[in-house]
Amino acid sequence: MIQERINKIAKEAESSLSSVQTTADLELWEVKYLGRKSELNEILKGLRDMTPDEKKIIGPLGNTTKQTLFRIFEEAKNTLAEKSIDWEKERIDVTAPGTLHTFGHLHPITLLENEVQDIFSSMGFTIADGPELETEHNNFDALNFPADHPARDMQDTFWLEEDKKSKEHHLLRTQTSTVQVRFMEANKPPFRVIVPGKVFRNEATDASHEFAFHQFECLMVGNEGEVTVATFKYVAETFFSQFFGKHVDVRLRPSFFPFTEPSFEFDISCIICDGKGCSACKQTGWLEIGGAGMVNQKVFEAVGYKRGKYQGFAWGFGLTRLAMMKYKIADIRLLMSSDLRFIRQF
Repeated sequence: MIQERINKIAKEAESSLSSVQTTADLELWEVKYLGRKSELNEILKGLRDMTPDEKKIIGPLGNTTKQTLFRIFEEAKNTLAEKSIDWEKERIDVTAPGTLHTFGHLHPITLLENEVQDIFSSMGFTIADGPELETEHNNFDALNFPADHPARDMQDTFWLEEDKKSKEHHLLRTQTSTVQVRFMEANKPPFRVIVPGKVFRNEATDASHEFAFHQFECLMVGNEGEVTVATFKYVAETFFSQFFGKHVDVRLRPSFFPFTEPSFEFDISCIICDGKGCSACKQTGWLEIGGAGMVNQKVFEAVGYKRGKYQGFAWGFGLTRLAMMKYKIADIRLLMSSDLRFIRQF
């Protein structure tokens, strides 16, 4: 009888499953007892030819048997899977120290630049940026550098070799003032803007000089009489006092720059000895920082402003030099060395 055949298949399947030791044997068992061409599956396919009374008996019995075989098959499968695991290899010692992963680290110049930008932003300054590859007009002509100025010499500037028919000569910018020109050509006063960036000078490298270094410039322009030297001095003292976390005085000394008139060098009171005199400031109490001055009216005319309508100041200093002062770095070449042992100190 069909009912007896089903019971026999169930007993035979359970008996043979107990002798299965490998996954390959289990796969063969599955094909024999649960596959499409298995004897049990053939019986279930034949239900359509049975009488209603036979279907009531064989149908439920066949399905129950098939479900039972599926259940014991899954149990055997899980058992074999557990046996195949190398538990000693998979064992995790939760008391063992973990493996440290290294993460990216900001360069000290980047850290310094972010700090400077935050201070100036709190004073209402916006940040401007521009290309490092510049035109001769933006780097020299618009900034009132005469054609015979030594800064245009090959020994001071990196010029690009170009077609003789080219109307415009290009170079690696020697100062971030080029961005001031671009900004003024696109904007009308009043405004206050800062310009951080890398500049390039064709010179030999040593402990205090690099051919590529970072500068920071500040430009503030308003109507005639609104922005004065006193404005600059106040902004400079406010910035340096916040940057070094102590009161810092600013001293101005007469100087000359083609793009400012009047022009002056500015010093800050020594942050190490507070102006009393030490080896860092050569016993003078002052540290030389950079150059500044009131924007030359010829520069305003070069960017399209009416002469005498506006007045403002421009000043700049080396971010690289400031980093050396703040972090007490003796050799500027360390900042460009890509030595992670040095970078990770900051």
